[in-house]
Amino acid sequence: MVNLKINGIPVSVPEGSTILQAAKLANVRIPTLCYLKDVQCVGSCRMCLVEATGARGLVAACVYPVSEGMEVRTNTPKVRKSRKTTVELLLSTHKKKCLSCVRSMNCELQKLALEYNAEEDRFGTDHDEKPIDDLSASVVRDNSKCVMCTRCVAACNRQTIGAIGPKHRGYAKVIGSPYDVSLAFTPCVNCGQCVVACPVGALYEKSAVADVWGAIVDPSKEVVFFTAPSVKATLGEAFGLPVGTNVEGKMVAAIKQLGDVKCFNMDVTADLTIMEEAHELLERIKTGGTLPMFTSCCPGWVKFAEHYYPELLPNISSCKSPQEMFSAVLKTWYCEKNGIKPENLYVVSVIPCTAKKFEITRDALKGYTDAALTTRELAKMIKEAGIDFANIPDAEFDTPFGEASGAGAIFGTTGGVMEAALRTAAYKLGGDGAPVEFTEVRGTKGVKEAEYTLGGKTVRVAVASGLDNARRLCERVKKGEKDYTFIEIMACPGGCINGGGQPYVHDEIRNSVDLKTVRAQALYDCDRENKYRCSHETPAVDMLYKEYFGAPLSHKSHELLHTSYEKREKY
Repeated sequence: MVNLKINGIPVSVPEGSTILQAAKLANVRIPTLCYLKDVQCVGSCRMCLVEATGARGLVAACVYPVSEGMEVRTNTPKVRKSRKTTVELLLSTHKKKCLSCVRSMNCELQKLALEYNAEEDRFGTDHDEKPIDDLSASVVRDNSKCVMCTRCVAACNRQTIGAIGPKHRGYAKVIGSPYDVSLAFTPCVNCGQCVVACPVGALYEKSAVADVWGAIVDPSKEVVFFTAPSVKATLGEAFGLPVGTNVEGKMVAAIKQLGDVKCFNMDVTADLTIMEEAHELLERIKTGGTLPMFTSCCPGWVKFAEHYYPELLPNISSCKSPQEMFSAVLKTWYCEKNGIKPENLYVVSVIPCTAKKFEITRDALKGYTDAALTTRELAKMIKEAGIDFANIPDAEFDTPFGEASGAGAIFGTTGGVMEAALRTAAYKLGGDGAPVEFTEVRGTKGVKEAEYTLGGKTVRVAVASGLDNARRLCERVKKGEKDYTFIEIMACPGGCINGGGQPYVHDEIRNSVDLKTVRAQALYDCDRENKYRCSHETPAVDMLYKEYFGAPLSHKSHELLHTSYEKREKY
């Protein structure tokens, strides 16, 4: 342990710790801009400069190591002047369209400018109006607002994609894609981790808000919303509620106040996905089909496989994602049941994921989901409608797609799809008394492995979240190093609860709160308190099979609930 003082406060930290880590233990705030825990630590923005004994001049707290007896000052006139100048220099090349920016009132640069009384035009306004790249189905890039923190680059590299990176040097430096092509023409998987890493409005999702408002007021349209499992655990953050607050009731009530709309629970088609996927797995085991089988719920992972591991496409389950299954059910069974023309039913999914926006444009899936709203976009609509979200009375999902199982709820976190599938597979193989909790696949560790005996059969499973871990797992499978039966992969680290469409969280919170674990706990609490713990117990799923699909893997279910994949170029 190393002993030092931060602003006169004694603190002991492990050897090798940085000043920033020591300051956190001393409850002393040091501002940062380029630093992001678990993503990037390069000391390039110079916002975290401090004075420290034994150092020549100011040092970057995020990278400078502590030493025995060191005394650190974080708030001297020299430090404050340096930070103010840094902010003002950033503002001089930043397109200051703050009032209409997606990050207005929630921008890290704006916050620092206010804190340090920065003069926005002290160094003039010297930025080129760069073209906006909006050709991607999911992500929009506005380099005129870029502050060169490179957090987006680090996030993309962490995902092992490298679709964006720094180009040129010095004052001419920009963030862009190879050969200046649009993101739409790169192997970008639309995961949106760059978006949630960006501290300003240089990256954001392609909005569907205007289209949804238009449908709500269109008398020829009947509008149906359905919400993904993880949204209830994160939406409250956009309204100042604590991280991990379950706001399901408020979320449903707010959606219903947007207009004459219905609101359904996507947990139901998470359960439907499990019914198809678990039976597909059992069928592959029984008939000697292609193993290991990979889950197919995450469109970011599927596109990643199409680009980088096309040889593994036969291993991926043919099941559509819960989003696409729900839309297919609504445009067919629901329309037939209620005498609605499919073209008059406007289907809106609320999802934690920017990749879902790309998914609805896939040739094999077009015509089902009309609009995909991120958690952030839903929050924007609720605010625009003037709804007092924090105090709105709870409401319930509409029937017949309101009640789902706890297995459907945990879909939103890494390991949740695997555990849900194992519950139903265990029941099918072992009958009543089969286990319902498989804790070995829980947690936010990048790769998890387990082995179970279900109905006398040995099932070896693996779970990966984050595409760096997915790549590592795929390489093991390709080389035959591991003999897995079933593998779950989610593109975003931690799963959907950490998706690219989730609420913006300032770096100070991201650097100090384990968002993935806290948000996931809300979903596990939903599961534990649910009277249905397994997907095959969900009443709506049972009804759909009895009235429409007949049985899992039937001809009709293959027609509407399954899909196929295509090889894509790497570059």
